[in-house]
Amino acid sequence: VQLVESGGDLVQPGGSLRLSCTGRGFTFSLYDMSWFRQAPGKGRELVAAISRTTRNTNYADSVKGRFTISRDNANNAVYLQMNSLKPEDTAVYYCMTKRIGVTYWGQGTQVTVSS
Repeated sequence: VQLVESGGDLVQPGGSLRLSCTGRGFTFSLYDMSWFRQAPGKGRELVAAISRTTRNTNYADSVKGRFTISRDNANNAVYLQMNSLKPEDTAVYYCMTKRIGVTYWGQGTQVTVSS
Protein backbone atom coordinates (compact mmCIF):
# COMPACT_ATOMS: atom_id res chain seq x y z
CA VAL A 1 0.00 0.00 0.00
CA GLN A 2 1.35 3.41 -0.94
CA LEU A 3 -0.18 6.85 -0.49
CA VAL A 4 1.44 9.84 -2.18
CA GLU A 5 0.36 13.39 -1.39
CA SER A 6 1.04 16.50 -3.42
CA GLY A 7 -0.11 20.08 -3.71
CA GLY A 8 1.29 21.67 -0.58
CA ASP A 9 2.73 25.15 -0.94
CA LEU A 10 3.22 28.56 0.65
CA VAL A 11 0.04 30.62 0.33
CA GLN A 12 -1.15 33.94 1.69
CA PRO A 13 -4.01 34.14 4.21
CA GLY A 14 -7.33 33.97 2.40
CA GLY A 15 -5.85 31.94 -0.41
CA SER A 16 -6.69 28.47 -1.67
CA LEU A 17 -4.89 25.20 -2.28
CA ARG A 18 -5.91 21.79 -3.54
CA LEU A 19 -4.15 18.77 -2.10
CA SER A 20 -4.12 15.43 -3.88
CA CYS A 21 -3.41 11.93 -2.66
CA THR A 22 -2.96 8.96 -4.95
CA GLY A 23 -3.28 5.44 -3.65
CA ARG A 24 -1.45 2.41 -5.02
CA GLY A 25 -1.23 -1.25 -4.09
CA PHE A 26 -4.81 -1.73 -2.95
CA THR A 27 -8.34 -1.50 -4.31
CA PHE A 28 -8.82 2.18 -3.64
CA SER A 29 -12.58 2.23 -4.15
CA LEU A 30 -13.17 -0.19 -1.27
CA TYR A 31 -11.74 1.98 1.48
CA ASP A 32 -12.64 5.14 3.34
CA MET A 33 -10.04 7.87 3.05
CA SER A 34 -9.03 10.68 5.40
CA TRP A 35 -6.88 13.77 5.58
CA PHE A 36 -5.01 14.57 8.79
CA ARG A 37 -2.66 17.39 9.63
CA GLN A 38 0.08 18.02 12.13
CA ALA A 39 1.21 21.50 13.07
CA PRO A 40 4.61 22.12 14.67
CA GLY A 41 4.58 21.03 18.30
CA LYS A 42 1.09 19.57 18.08
CA GLY A 43 -0.46 16.16 17.62
CA ARG A 44 -1.89 14.83 14.40
CA GLU A 45 -5.56 15.76 13.97
CA LEU A 46 -8.32 14.62 11.64
CA VAL A 47 -9.22 17.27 9.08
CA ALA A 48 -11.73 15.49 6.84
CA ALA A 49 -12.86 12.01 5.89
CA ILE A 50 -14.84 10.51 3.04
CA SER A 51 -16.50 7.14 2.74
CA ARG A 52 -15.64 4.74 -0.07
CA THR A 53 -18.91 5.52 -1.85
CA THR A 54 -18.54 9.32 -1.32
CA ARG A 55 -21.95 9.41 0.34
CA ASN A 56 -20.57 10.36 3.72
CA THR A 57 -18.11 13.08 4.59
CA ASN A 58 -17.13 14.67 7.87
CA TYR A 59 -14.94 17.59 8.84
CA ALA A 60 -13.18 19.04 11.82
CA ASP A 61 -15.10 22.01 13.18
CA SER A 62 -12.14 24.25 12.45
CA VAL A 63 -12.37 23.66 8.69
CA LYS A 64 -16.12 23.29 8.12
CA GLY A 65 -17.32 25.59 5.37
CA ARG A 66 -13.79 26.18 4.11
CA PHE A 67 -12.44 22.75 3.15
CA THR A 68 -14.01 20.13 0.89
CA ILE A 69 -12.93 16.50 0.60
CA SER A 70 -13.68 14.56 -2.56
CA ARG A 71 -12.47 11.45 -4.32
CA ASP A 72 -12.14 9.99 -7.81
CA ASN A 73 -12.18 6.22 -7.52
CA ALA A 74 -11.48 5.79 -11.21
CA ASN A 75 -8.13 7.51 -10.70
CA ASN A 76 -7.42 6.23 -7.17
CA ALA A 77 -7.29 9.76 -5.84
CA VAL A 78 -8.64 11.76 -2.94
CA TYR A 79 -8.54 15.54 -2.82
CA LEU A 80 -8.76 18.29 -0.24
CA GLN A 81 -9.86 21.67 -1.55
CA MET A 82 -8.86 24.30 0.98
CA ASN A 83 -10.30 27.81 0.71
CA SER A 84 -10.06 30.89 2.93
CA LEU A 85 -6.84 29.58 4.39
CA LYS A 86 -5.69 30.90 7.75
CA PRO A 87 -2.24 30.93 9.37
CA GLU A 88 -3.49 28.31 11.82
CA ASP A 89 -3.99 25.92 8.90
CA THR A 90 -0.20 25.73 8.59
CA ALA A 91 0.77 22.08 9.00
CA VAL A 92 1.97 18.96 7.26
CA TYR A 93 -1.07 17.32 5.69
CA TYR A 94 -1.27 13.53 5.50
CA CYS A 95 -3.48 11.15 3.62
CA MET A 96 -4.61 8.06 5.55
CA THR A 97 -6.49 4.83 5.06
CA LYS A 98 -7.06 1.66 7.07
CA ARG A 99 -6.91 -1.73 5.44
CA ILE A 100 -7.39 -5.04 7.26
CA GLY A 101 -6.77 -3.40 10.60
CA VAL A 102 -3.58 -1.64 9.51
CA THR A 103 -3.30 2.13 9.20
CA TYR A 104 -1.38 3.54 6.25
CA TRP A 105 -0.03 7.08 5.93
CA GLY A 106 1.46 9.06 3.12
CA GLN A 107 4.69 11.00 3.52
CA GLY A 108 2.86 14.29 3.96
CA THR A 109 2.81 17.59 2.12
CA GLN A 110 3.63 20.95 3.73
CA VAL A 111 1.07 23.72 3.73
CA THR A 112 2.25 27.10 4.98
CA VAL A 113 -0.16 30.01 5.27
CA SER A 114 1.72 33.25 5.76
CA SER A 115 1.95 36.75 4.39
